[in-house]
Amino acid sequence: MPNSTDLDRNSIPCPQPLPDTVLRGLEYFNSGKFFEAHEYLEIAWRAEKGPIRDLYRGILQVGVGYYHLQRGNLTGARKLFSRARRCLQIFPASQCGIDLAGLLADVDAVEAAMQTPERLRDRIQAGLFKPVRYSID
Repeated sequence: MPNSTDLDRNSIPCPQPLPDTVLRGLEYFNSGKFFEAHEYLEIAWRAEKGPIRDLYRGILQVGVGYYHLQRGNLTGARKLFSRARRCLQIFPASQCGIDLAGLLADVDAVEAAMQTPERLRDRIQAGLFKPVRYSID
């Protein structure tokens, strides 16, 4: 079986519907409960054997990066954002109804905010972390 980097990014099939563990993970992510989001998305990632698993893993890593930032761990957050980008870059702007372009733009904004760490806590409290936009059809 080819790995996900060998596939045309527009040909990676989506499960229909998305697994309940993914939907629960997205719900927790969007409510700011990044540890809980990680738990559900990790279950989905480990259960999936196809290339779509990198979608779940990338979103999971963004959430863990946010979790690190909430605790003041900028180095850990940077590492997770880098890993998330590697996972998500194989997908188109929208995959399985999930707005990945928007998610990556949100991560860009968070990384820009990390350039002024003395103001980061205030920006986090003011809503720096945006929800994952998605639709289920």
